[in-house]
Amino acid sequence: KLFFSFSRNLRKPKYLEHFHQFDLHFKKHAKEGKLPNYTVIEQRYFELSHLPGNDDHPSHDISEGQKFVKEVYEALRSSPQWHEILFVIVYDEHGGFYDHVPTPVEGVPSPDGIVGPAPYNFNFDRLGVRVPAILVSPWIEPGTVLHEPSGPYPTSQFEHSSIPATVKKIFNLPNFLTNRDEWAGTFDVVLNLNRSGPRTDCPVTLPDPVKLRESTPQEAAQLNDFQEQLVQLAAAMNGDHKKDIYPHKLVQNMTVLEAVKYVESAFKTFCSKHEGPPENGLNDAYEDGQADGSTQTASRSFFQRLFSCVICDH
Repeated sequence: KLFFSFSRNLRKPKYLEHFHQFDLHFKKHAKEGKLPNYTVIEQRYFELSHLPGNDDHPSHDISEGQKFVKEVYEALRSSPQWHEILFVIVYDEHGGFYDHVPTPVEGVPSPDGIVGPAPYNFNFDRLGVRVPAILVSPWIEPGTVLHEPSGPYPTSQFEHSSIPATVKKIFNLPNFLTNRDEWAGTFDVVLNLNRSGPRTDCPVTLPDPVKLRESTPQEAAQLNDFQEQLVQLAAAMNGDHKKDIYPHKLVQNMTVLEAVKYVESAFKTFCSKHEGPPENGLNDAYEDGQADGSTQTASRSFFQRLFSCVICDH
């Protein structure tokens, strides 16, 4: 599985070496105690007959998503780095339309002051409904539940911007990304570093999730909105974002199987254009999908090692 960047900044060729396959590299690095200080893992957002989606998103079997959590946890638990790890599991959506906790609508800063288009002119100065977040570490006391942070501001909340805020705090980085992560509470408060040592009662393995869906993956199904956006993102890697088919005609009537093949091909095109050592600072340029032969690329052996596909972990 590849950590497929949603950030344009990470589509610089010089960052290619930081993308790895889950089964081949993550587990190996975990076993050897060589995981980087900050690791992001992405799940499968498309599903094929032999590789079901494991992103916990309808209509995928959510037991596959829980198997993925189990797989990651067990790799971390058996790693020599286990006593140094904070494993954060977050979701981008809620599980229904009711929440007994009111949504915060006051004292929430806009990330960048940008106002949305008319007629709503949304200021991005409120939060949405609550979403699940699970924090795992041998430095967390059993049964710990976090509600609201004690700062850094009176109205601060735990939200998705808490992740970069926590990274900045732990690694003593110089700047915040936006006003929002400057405001967000940080997850380090969950760690009890006053313990005499890390917990030793954390389970080595987790129970196997029970399969919940009887139907098989539908490769001929139409794409959901998020899958369409992934295809459109891939179009920025092969130059199709400059064609008149972008963005909507590109994904119109596209099936899951067609999307998988398209994303694989786009990523392969991106990698193959950047073989060989970086020269003249070209690897610091943003990738725009232009195949003009002006950029240098990474070695073929590196490309073969890196690329299998964006949506599968084999």
